[in-house]
Amino acid sequence: MALPAGKQKSRLADALLAEGPDPDYADALMLFGRFVGEWDVDWTAYDGDGRQVANERGEWIFDWVLEGRAVQDVWIIPARGRRGRPSREGEYGTTIRFYDPQLDVWLVTWSGPIHRARRTFVARASGWDIVQDGQNEQGHPLRWVFSDIEPRSFCWQSFCSHDGGNTWRLREEMHVYRGLD
Repeated sequence: MALPAGKQKSRLADALLAEGPDPDYADALMLFGRFVGEWDVDWTAYDGDGRQVANERGEWIFDWVLEGRAVQDVWIIPARGRRGRPSREGEYGTTIRFYDPQLDVWLVTWSGPIHRARRTFVARASGWDIVQDGQNEQGHPLRWVFSDIEPRSFCWQSFCSHDGGNTWRLREEMHVYRGLD
């Protein structure tokens, strides 16, 4: 992880960050480990009727943490260079995901302080996709899906159901890609 010139890594960062996956579960950890690195994001939000209500450019950074037992990310919409105060649409949040070998699933917690959100999910592979199922703060089912996963791009979508999972509405979508540097 690159730090600005003259800034030293903090004790927290030193204790948190890991060089790579825990070797005991390296293969299973690559479900999310393949995203480690920095990504650019094109983010779109939709209202309950499916109309686009916002779009913005952002960034998404993944890294190994907790002795390589987990993958943590920070997603920033809009990107840091475009953020204003007070904050505009979007979020500056973090997710921590760890693999549970006894259940053979990923346990996921996302926190977004701007919108006072804390959500938990269970994640697993579903064919070529990754599906995270959980609930929002009102108890409605949520589904976050990583799809079209390629080495330099993927799509992330957030769906919500207001009828117990019978129908799903797209709430957010991100087209994510690695820069060409």
